[in-house]
Amino acid sequence: MAEQLISLDDFWSLRDQYPLVDARSEGEFAQSHIPGAVNIPILTNSERIVVGTLYKEKGSQEATIKGFELVGPRFHLILKDVVAQFPKKKMIVYCWRGGMRSQILSWLLSIVGFEVFRLKGGYKTYRTYSFDLVRKDWNLIVLGGKTGTGKTRLLQKLQETGEQFIDLEALANHKGSSFGSIGQPAQPSVEQFENIFAEALRRHDPLKAVWVENESRKIGRLILPDRFYQQMLTSPLIEIIKTEQERIELITEEYARLPTDELVLAVLRLKKRLGGLRTSQAIQAIIEENHADWITNMLIYYDKTYAFDLDKHTQSKTIQLDLSRIDPEKSIKKLLEAKSQIHGK
Repeated sequence: MAEQLISLDDFWSLRDQYPLVDARSEGEFAQSHIPGAVNIPILTNSERIVVGTLYKEKGSQEATIKGFELVGPRFHLILKDVVAQFPKKKMIVYCWRGGMRSQILSWLLSIVGFEVFRLKGGYKTYRTYSFDLVRKDWNLIVLGGKTGTGKTRLLQKLQETGEQFIDLEALANHKGSSFGSIGQPAQPSVEQFENIFAEALRRHDPLKAVWVENESRKIGRLILPDRFYQQMLTSPLIEIIKTEQERIELITEEYARLPTDELVLAVLRLKKRLGGLRTSQAIQAIIEENHADWITNMLIYYDKTYAFDLDKHTQSKTIQLDLSRIDPEKSIKKLLEAKSQIHGK
């Protein structure tokens, strides 16, 4: 069957119907790709370097011939792999610019009866879209509060009521502190994070409010796009107030079950800021499973950090909301009331 060349607009309507295949090298795919894609390289990392060098030195024709010379012996293996993975014989394919590699894969699959949709402009077209989307203007409401006030839980509850919410920490695979990587998958590259971020934003109405948790510019080793971060700093912020005991209880619930050695390593990463004595005390408390003690110790540091970050926000747009000892249902009601206050309703 002949391939069909599709635009990015066509892609959005087709992607949920058909598997998505990335024909670039394994290194390119690992660095970033369209979320949900499966990698079937036409050229491996080393082969891509050979073809790219030949293209620069001798031109397109020589590079194309070399590409076929390298991949040709593997055609039967590629076909076996694809047929085994995608028995329905329908898929969307792309490469870097929608050029040689995706054309080769499309041609090869068409020979054995696949219905192939090839993305015009390839990954580059998608990446331009995702890059721009995370840098557009959004109607944000930022939920702030000291460590342990349960911001993420409240935002998830708000989402259940129909509110729009972007969970930046979940997208980044990191909870934003020295302890934030424990129990989390590896963080994506900065570029892949932006792709995942754009996918989440794309599901939201830009005319309606989008809730986000107050974050530093860095989440683990990832950096938020400058424009989006600046929007967070200048958007309305609702600061949650909880008692210290409530905060310790919530942190204990989330972190006490984590491996002792990883908790100790997280404390050691803060040694220069905590000082030798407090570091030793916290580690000893972790080993003895005296969770309230080491958490209280850590909060001294994190509360100072929070106060520093809070000062970056536009003070006139900050609302304090005391939710101490209030159940989740009433807390959500108060948050929605605060949202109405922000929007003058």
